[in-house]
Amino acid sequence: MSPPLRPRVPFAYRGKDEFSSKLVEWIGQVFYDVLPLHGYEIREEQIFTAFQLADAVCRGKVHFAEAGLGTGKTFAYLLAAVAYARYKGKPVVIACASTVLQEQLAGPNGDIERLSGLLGLDIDARMAKDPRQYVCDVKVNRLNKPLFGQPGKTLGNLISWAGETGRGERSEMPHVSDHVWAKVAWDETMSCETCSTRGFCKLVKVREHYRAARDLIVCDHGIFFDELWTREERIADGKLPILPDYSAVIFDEGHKVMLPAAMRAGRQVVEGDINSMLLSLEQIQGARTSLLSTVVALDLATSRFFEILHRSTIQDERTDRFTVRISDELLKAADTMRRAFETLHLELQNEQELYIQSLSDTRLQTYEAMVERAVAALSRFGRNGGKDAIVWVDRADGSLWVVPRELSELLKKHLFDKGLPVVFSSATLGVARDFSYFARNIGVSGPSSSSVGSSFAYDKQVLIYLPRRFPAHNQKNRFPLALGRLVTLLRLWKGRALVLTNAPSEVRRIRTGIQEYRFPFEFLWEDSAERGYLIRRFREEISSVLVGSGFWEGIDVPGESLSLLVIWQLPFPPRDSLIEARRRELKEQGLDPVTMVDYPEMSLKLKQGCGRLIRTRDDRGAIAILEPVLGMPWERSVMGALPEGAQIVERLDGFQLDKLAKVETLLS
Repeated sequence: MSPPLRPRVPFAYRGKDEFSSKLVEWIGQVFYDVLPLHGYEIREEQIFTAFQLADAVCRGKVHFAEAGLGTGKTFAYLLAAVAYARYKGKPVVIACASTVLQEQLAGPNGDIERLSGLLGLDIDARMAKDPRQYVCDVKVNRLNKPLFGQPGKTLGNLISWAGETGRGERSEMPHVSDHVWAKVAWDETMSCETCSTRGFCKLVKVREHYRAARDLIVCDHGIFFDELWTREERIADGKLPILPDYSAVIFDEGHKVMLPAAMRAGRQVVEGDINSMLLSLEQIQGARTSLLSTVVALDLATSRFFEILHRSTIQDERTDRFTVRISDELLKAADTMRRAFETLHLELQNEQELYIQSLSDTRLQTYEAMVERAVAALSRFGRNGGKDAIVWVDRADGSLWVVPRELSELLKKHLFDKGLPVVFSSATLGVARDFSYFARNIGVSGPSSSSVGSSFAYDKQVLIYLPRRFPAHNQKNRFPLALGRLVTLLRLWKGRALVLTNAPSEVRRIRTGIQEYRFPFEFLWEDSAERGYLIRRFREEISSVLVGSGFWEGIDVPGESLSLLVIWQLPFPPRDSLIEARRRELKEQGLDPVTMVDYPEMSLKLKQGCGRLIRTRDDRGAIAILEPVLGMPWERSVMGALPEGAQIVERLDGFQLDKLAKVETLLS
């Protein structure tokens, strides 16, 4: 059977030198001539971004493409990506920040399908989702055995579907809860190396499917960094890398790459998983004394280590990653635990050699892999007095995370030095078109960049209220004053507001403080229901007010329901381990972490928050910041994050109060 024909570049060119100029020419024809015939408006910001991207990709550059809301940056990078993939004969990888974004891009009726139809390109784009989005055949087979009893109706339907589906993708069963899905989903703690269905399972079929993509592979950030950090090792072991060879990488929502990069480069040590393993080993019939002694020693070492670890955390409710105070006591406990793990590793190898059948080979190899990960994590943790790692405790399960401190150096080595075009696309990569903070974080020097504002007319759509008379640091005096201003604003706008706080505790304080007031509209509190339900309710109940700390990005509420955005507090960064590591590095260099970390972090998050207000050309509204800005050290950083051109007022009395109260009329 002959291989499929290589898709044609959508324009004629002669040689490498002409490809770049012909690509730009073709992009111009698409945006100026073809798309307007299908009802698309001509957006100069979009076309400029597309031209800049095309130039950077052709020159093999690392490029920062910042494009404000409404510019259409997706079509801008898709045109360059498809043409370049066909030119090189290798797919371009588009890495998204979430599964939802993957679906919006490459799912049915998504952006790629729409563009492909409009231009007749027949784009071959395939999704590479997180493995946990697919079923595990072994887990399904176990649930089918009578030993487990009759499953409930939902689980029973899921098992029946799993026996019929081709690739076993969760999107085929969207209404199944996380809890039920976990019973059949791929599990990274299970060893695939010794699996009875190895090479034939659904996940293998999925990888075979997306590896054959000719134009685009749409993955999430986590999959990409799994591929990046393990590629050389997998090839050395004779295994296929997770992704095939690719010609370029585009990060959609590129400002979010550092956390998944860190987590996929790091190692997690979970106390509960260790205890489950030890309990299983204790129950081996006829186990050798040396194995049981090692299990007891590791049990004691684990309990001791996690007891000290949890005493050493710096808890901050604004982050899910608690910073750890490194002490000699903690380092000593980590070393004791590491040595106990190494001894257990030897015992497990002896167990396999002696053919003891109380545990299956699969289970033993799963435990061996868990031990190896723990040893690697604890070894890095203890190196150089804890200075070579970024360490945190996960809020959800109390687990230890150990991440290489030199993340930017790893990115440089494994990605940027390869000579491939790499594009970071987002509405928030820099502050006032300054990308130095982001470039420093990811370890890029001399990137090309482009920045265009939103295509929205903020001078006609947005009014900004920046009060002067707020105590900057005295929270006791600030709260009642801010609450009074909030009440006034909500009454003026008759609800229709999103209130953004920095932490759940502030949501609770506002909820308590506002009880003495009566309002003719509904309040939706972040902790009162599931996030998706709250956002839907907020859209539907036009006069409602949504209050929360988790809505700074990812919420899209066009129309009248969101007419007032209240920034209760400026989003200065928490005591987060990744941010603390940046602060520490700057201090060691004699630089100021406040101006070089805290202000840029605050500004980027504020920019994201402000982006919630205007989602279409017909939206109108106001942004009120209930903390001092004017005349403060962070004034410049805040101003760089606000919608460009929007009118600013400083008082809520007299003429200005009336102006704010009639904002829709004023701005229309």
